[in-house]
Amino acid sequence: MMRPRSVQAKRVIVCADDFAVHVGASQGIAALARAGRISATSVMVLAPRWPQDVHLLKDLPQAIDVGLHLDWTSEFALAHGHGLALGAAMLKATLGGFGRGSAAAQTRTLIEHQLDAFEAHWKAPPDYVDGHQHVHQFAGIREALVQTLVKRYGPGQLPYLRISRVPVGRVDLKSRVITAMGAAALEKLVAEAGLRAMTVLLGVYDFAGDQKRYSALMEGWLRAAPERSIIMCHPALGSESPDAIGAARLWEFDYLSGTQFPAALEGAAVRVVRGNSFDR
Repeated sequence: MMRPRSVQAKRVIVCADDFAVHVGASQGIAALARAGRISATSVMVLAPRWPQDVHLLKDLPQAIDVGLHLDWTSEFALAHGHGLALGAAMLKATLGGFGRGSAAAQTRTLIEHQLDAFEAHWKAPPDYVDGHQHVHQFAGIREALVQTLVKRYGPGQLPYLRISRVPVGRVDLKSRVITAMGAAALEKLVAEAGLRAMTVLLGVYDFAGDQKRYSALMEGWLRAAPERSIIMCHPALGSESPDAIGAARLWEFDYLSGTQFPAALEGAAVRVVRGNSFDR
């Protein structure tokens, strides 16, 4: 991974979400991984492209963490019969609809199904688990997820978890909602179960603007990022319709693959690392 000159460099995971959402995203993420610009990617295993795009992540000269992007709210989840609009999923979680009675068993089954789909093509457990639109920390889903991971994987195979907690001082509504939808509760469950977690998430924005705005945002995230944090991104080499954030994916890729990003890393004294670097 890229190493700024400073010996005091902060270790940060840069994670590209939505691998397999479409071919442009898969190709862009693989290109950034090959160049050492990212250190993790989250896979949408319900997407039809996952079985064929997985080869793009094989034998990368720059190894990265490959994780499960647990999904309840995408078009792919809808196609599989359990999907909900984000607002409906948030309401269901608030009302306890994922974790009561027969719904709790269904939630565990759906998590197992997505882990099965990941392993069927990656041929190994995920390095970590997070969630599309942060559903992995919704009430009912978070409990089922932790229980399933502990039961399914033994020592040495347990994935780490992303805690979608936005740093203190981020005052926009989106950041506050993401944190409020279960960051503290998931962190407590993770600690009780003896799992590993990355406890701070940056990279949250409204996907508006252009590459110049994204560059300024990234410089701020890099400066604010503490050790053991994740900066998420959503890059793509090309866009497809429909894709609500297609334009943002393109400018994120252009920025991350260009010369400004390495300069920003050096300026903020950040080293891009995999999750296992914190175990050493």
